[in-house]
Amino acid sequence: MTGVRWLNPAERQAWLALYGVATLLPGTLDADLNRRARVTLFDYHVLAMLSEADERTLPMSELAGRSNASLSRLSHVVTKLENRGWVQRSQSTRDLRVTTASITPEGLTNLQELALEHVEHVRRLVFDGLNDQDIADLERVGKKILARLDETHWILKQSQPVGSA
Repeated sequence: MTGVRWLNPAERQAWLALYGVATLLPGTLDADLNRRARVTLFDYHVLAMLSEADERTLPMSELAGRSNASLSRLSHVVTKLENRGWVQRSQSTRDLRVTTASITPEGLTNLQELALEHVEHVRRLVFDGLNDQDIADLERVGKKILARLDETHWILKQSQPVGSA
């Protein structure tokens, strides 16, 4: 096979480390949230994105972008969270064609309770082993990779780090 640009040893080690993190970290965080509150990491992330939005409300399409999900996956999760009383859907007051999702006061309370341990878990697993330069490098490299995957990703437009894990 000609023309294949095989990974050199340093690239291979970096790839295996990234692959290990990408496969192990979500499952570890997911299992902890599921054990504590019967929510997935994705559920938590949807709630976090709503909690950080203006008026704690986002159009479903924007929420899908912020949670890296298809509208159908997001709709399924929002239905699940609606059934728990944590999220509500409504028609946008600005554009009647748009459906929005909002975190409810009960959802916000539950998210805040979950966040106390979740953020500490993220800190222990990821940040406690890194110094300030490592954290800056992680953001820089992560954004470079993210831009290759989706150059319009909302996080690339952020000038300040997002406030939740």
